[in-house]
Amino acid sequence: MSLKDDSFPSSTAFDTIQASLNTTPTSRTEAIKSGAAIFGFKLKNTAGAEAAWHIDLKHSGTVGRGEAPAGKKADVTLSMADEDFGKLVAGTAKAQNMFMSGKMKIRGNIMKATRLEGVMARVREDGREGGVGKPKL
Repeated sequence: MSLKDDSFPSSTAFDTIQASLNTTPTSRTEAIKSGAAIFGFKLKNTAGAEAAWHIDLKHSGTVGRGEAPAGKKADVTLSMADEDFGKLVAGTAKAQNMFMSGKMKIRGNIMKATRLEGVMARVREDGREGGVGKPKL
């Protein structure tokens, strides 16, 4: 099932992240080990609509809709514009710079948020190696 939402162009990245986690059982295990958190994402599109996705790198190594898996709570939630999320995933923007400039708001464990950069780098690396393809944003 695709996680893409046509009104949020960068949401295709969540499918790419899931594909990266599914590449091999080792990929998923390594991601859970390095992420060790549930990351929630609240995105706002150009029309002002909001939607949420999550990446569970604490328990299951899965990606889904909503701020957290059913019955669980995100360790950290990142709120930003859809366009800025696209830049973050593509590697053209850094999370720290986005946070410092006010383009990204963080709720929850800010230290866990720092682990996200490594997760995104792995997704981009998989794309370069021909594994899942670079997110099309």
